[in-house]
Amino acid sequence: MSETEPTAVEEIWPLFALRIVAGPLELRPVRDEDIPALVSMAAGGIHAPETMPFTFPWTDTPAADLGRTMASYYWRTRAELSPARWTVDFTVRWHGDTVGVQGFRTENYLVTGTGQTGSWLGRGHQGQGIGTMMRQTLCAFVFDHLDAQEVQSAAYVDNPASLAVSMKVGYSTNGQFREQRRPGELAISQQLTLNEPDLVRHDFDLRVDGLEPVRRFLGLAQGRTHRSR
Repeated sequence: MSETEPTAVEEIWPLFALRIVAGPLELRPVRDEDIPALVSMAAGGIHAPETMPFTFPWTDTPAADLGRTMASYYWRTRAELSPARWTVDFTVRWHGDTVGVQGFRTENYLVTGTGQTGSWLGRGHQGQGIGTMMRQTLCAFVFDHLDAQEVQSAAYVDNPASLAVSMKVGYSTNGQFREQRRPGELAISQQLTLNEPDLVRHDFDLRVDGLEPVRRFLGLAQGRTHRSR
């Protein structure tokens, strides 16, 4: 078998081999086979229709277009990924069931060591502590294994559930921005910052599979050594 002839997609795209497990929670980068379940969950509702928790109001997309829009987004983030600018969205599974998405996006990460989290859960899985645990898991992963120096987040001030998760995880407030949310609608975005010593960790150890190829893929093979916990 030649080294120049990969036999699995994970050899071509190492992120597909990345797996983060913490007790009943599993995070794996979104694969094509995950997209139908995520589309179905989003179509079933993520938030009340009169509210909009997202900077880009993607959940307002007509139902007939939602699947294509979501699939295009995941394909685009893969196509545009480079060490200089990357977004990784993880399918979140809880006791084996798909429940939502946890993401991390960054630019110039090799210089800044910082990026921003974003997430969503199907409405049937909200209010059970899953949102807090998946954010804790993602933050612990980037601090311990991807050399992050800081993690950022943001939430509109009329989204108390997201702000409550951030406070539970250990973020500090860091100013506010005035933004257009839906067309013609003003919203106040609360900015948040988390440093590693302030991270409130859950009680589960992280098990990370497929790490070293991902570090090389993101340009992290040299420099700081990842921590093990």
